[in-house]
Amino acid sequence: MEEFENQFSEIAALLGDKSRAVMLWCLLDGRAYTASELAICANISAQSASNHLAKMINANMLGVEKQGRHRYYRYASAEVAQVIESMASLVTLSNEHSRIRKPAQNDFTYARTCYDHLAGKFGVDLTTSLVQRNMLRIEEKRYAVTPEGVVWFQSIGINPEESKSQKRSFAHQCLDWSERKHHLAGALGTSLLNGLMKNDWIRRKQFSREIIITPTGKLQLSNSLGLEF
Repeated sequence: MEEFENQFSEIAALLGDKSRAVMLWCLLDGRAYTASELAICANISAQSASNHLAKMINANMLGVEKQGRHRYYRYASAEVAQVIESMASLVTLSNEHSRIRKPAQNDFTYARTCYDHLAGKFGVDLTTSLVQRNMLRIEEKRYAVTPEGVVWFQSIGINPEESKSQKRSFAHQCLDWSERKHHLAGALGTSLLNGLMKNDWIRRKQFSREIIITPTGKLQLSNSLGLEF
């Protein structure tokens, strides 16, 4: 138990540093970044960024991949990204620090990516509709795809069985920090994000985690899931 407590304290100390926290937040868009790019995000020197990154790699929070002259950093796993995103739900959003309330609606809180899946009001509403229409079934903190759900996912080019075969969580609840409700995460959440983009129902906004819902996407999601835009 003492060893666990020591390791937990080390992780907490890593997350408690502002520069490291900013770099981890930047990585939530799912892309890999160089040390120089992350240094700019955190407003620190490249040498300082390299030192911070080395500590997070040693703690198995980040992974690094070398391509040519550059080294690219990203989360070591989707589970690490999930923890970082979930931590945002602990932030007190009111100036009075008396109660937590939802932030003002804007493009970022409305539709964005959370690492490799959909988040924001759009992500929550989409997940809620899938549950209400008996396409997803909640089982503790995970989702199961119903026969009706298999038909719907296949209709947009997604095979749930392929997602289930991946060596990661299939479909679990992820607490949305801006909505304070759950959205779909895991391998199925990634497949849903990629499938909607492939069908051009949604598009990524350049240099941002924001998601744009196309006119075709609004029409199709309104017809099939009853979503309102």
